[in-house]
Amino acid sequence: MSIGFIGIGTMGKPMVRNLIDAGHDMVLHDTNPATYNDFNFDAVTIAQSPAEVAASTDVIFTSLPGPSELESVTLGKGGIIEGINPETVQVDTSTVSPSTIEKISKEFSKINAHLIDAPVSGGPIGAESGKLAIMVGGDIAVFDKVKPILEILGSSITRVGPTGSGTVAKLVHNGISMSTRIAVQEGMILAVKYGIHPTDILNVLTHGSFGQQTLLKSHIPDLVFKDDFDNPRFSLALSEKDVSLALAFAEEMGLEFGMAERALSRIREGVDKGLGAKDNLVTYKVAEEKAGVKIRG
Repeated sequence: MSIGFIGIGTMGKPMVRNLIDAGHDMVLHDTNPATYNDFNFDAVTIAQSPAEVAASTDVIFTSLPGPSELESVTLGKGGIIEGINPETVQVDTSTVSPSTIEKISKEFSKINAHLIDAPVSGGPIGAESGKLAIMVGGDIAVFDKVKPILEILGSSITRVGPTGSGTVAKLVHNGISMSTRIAVQEGMILAVKYGIHPTDILNVLTHGSFGQQTLLKSHIPDLVFKDDFDNPRFSLALSEKDVSLALAFAEEMGLEFGMAERALSRIREGVDKGLGAKDNLVTYKVAEEKAGVKIRG
């Protein structure tokens, strides 16, 4: 199976190296020719355009900065669509918009080509070690075709649904990740302004329940998914009290604690519904009702 790769940047370059090390001959294209200098030219072929990559490969990987670049490389002049053959698969590892993926997929369906959206998480270190987390959207048969290649690049490969689903999963992942980082940032600033040493509050966060990541490892699968809110490990009412105290203190210190404000708003929605005696994870139920979906059970 011949493999093309377009976008030999911070993430693309180590992914290409891993594919070469696994024995694959690669066809490469990048707008910066200097990126090719890091590769053994016996193992790579340089293409002059995305269309040229597509014309000579069975699977084409793209790793690009964003939606406009992906659309240009794929559908623009000299783009992949001008050279792609029927049954060829484009695997996009970029973080883009679902609408961009849907647009490309629609155009590909007209020529019997396939698009898999497979955004990655793990940064350059994960790319170098071949231990990326890859969230995949696409047809099952097409996914099965490219899965052995994805396994060279990542240690966690999860097909989450049809084309576009991988992109949605990545956006959700990044949104949660950055929200958590901002919450930690605001909390640490509050503690340090009061006079707590940064390493001490870091130690508290690391060894408390937050740092143990119990939410993902046990609370969601063992409690939320099983609709187990009636045996509170920590009640919603007590959570309201604690977060209210934290926000009041932040106000006294003249600091923002925006993520905690959002949390308190959701907590109070649950308390107002008479759920104060239940486990604080019952906020999942409140969120489900507002969104009209169910993620439990």
